[in-house]
Amino acid sequence: MCRGMTKRNVLTIGSAMVDIITIIADHDVERVTLQNATTTFLLVEPGRKIEAESITIHVGGGAVNVGVSMRRQGANVDVLSKLGNDINAERIRAHFEREDLSPSQIIETNEVPTGSSVMIAAHDRDAAIYTQRGSNTCLTPADIGNCDMSQYDLVYVSPLSKASAACFPVAIAAARKAGCYTVATPGIRQITMRAPEVLSAMGQLDLTVMNMREAEALTPALMTHFGECPMPARASANATPGMPERLRKGMRLADEHIPLQWVMQSMLSTGLKRVALTDGGHGAYLCDGEHIHHCPVHDVQVMGTAGAGDAYCSTLAYGLFCGLEVGEAMMRAAVNAAGVVSHADTQTGLMSDDELATAVRSAPDLTVTSWPL
Repeated sequence: MCRGMTKRNVLTIGSAMVDIITIIADHDVERVTLQNATTTFLLVEPGRKIEAESITIHVGGGAVNVGVSMRRQGANVDVLSKLGNDINAERIRAHFEREDLSPSQIIETNEVPTGSSVMIAAHDRDAAIYTQRGSNTCLTPADIGNCDMSQYDLVYVSPLSKASAACFPVAIAAARKAGCYTVATPGIRQITMRAPEVLSAMGQLDLTVMNMREAEALTPALMTHFGECPMPARASANATPGMPERLRKGMRLADEHIPLQWVMQSMLSTGLKRVALTDGGHGAYLCDGEHIHHCPVHDVQVMGTAGAGDAYCSTLAYGLFCGLEVGEAMMRAAVNAAGVVSHADTQTGLMSDDELATAVRSAPDLTVTSWPL
């Protein structure tokens, strides 16, 4: 993939973290699920020392996860992130050396510690995460301005924390001005608190990827910008055999169902080239202005869900950037995300270019289907 290209230099922008992952046996922690809601809680007895199955330390964070993913696929990767001056920063720098990531755009601060998190996984392995974002909240527009983006072919802006979210429109504008293939995955906090800013920047993107919760959070802003959705969906009049439920019923918003087609088309109306929406265990959708494509998930035993989104988005973005057909790029993204959830941490399961090609050939459960928009 990309073998015919003379340059494939990538810059990822966002967080770098140290993750402490604790796996607890199911019988040592109680799980409670509310009958009339989808919320599940893990209950731990206070004052009791609980034996863990494992406690491991890993390097993660959105920008680093994406960087490792693209490096293993063959890109040359710089990471623009902010670290503290502490032992966790040293761990991250050592990880960069092991993974052959360039630290040339790393910025150090003495004001706050390097970001870190503690993940507690039990039962379905969808970990509860306690996070101290630390230095990841301190990236500034000036830091973005000091980076010469003309040296990169692809710029990927991952979710930005708190005050660092002010860098989002600045980074996208700079990448677009430099002629880079520009990708962004704004997180739920950016979408909720800065929706007009997200919409304004969206038209400069080649690709954006969100999960359904994020798309639902953005939908009121889409309605404000483009007008109310003209026809809240129930059963789609255009439903065909094999059409996924989400395309037939739409997204749930308050007490209405909003057509997925309308949401994706509205996002493209900003000038955005392509939009992809991930739907957990129901697969993912990509709209290119003419069709909506759907790819199911690749079924594996789940050991942890952290990092699955980064794996999917980075693989899809790099595949499309390299000129792969939409179906091939979506299948590669699905198998790479499956590889990540097969492990507790966010990077062990990330595959190389050759491994992705082999995994797609060996995945008969992956078939991409398309419907006219």
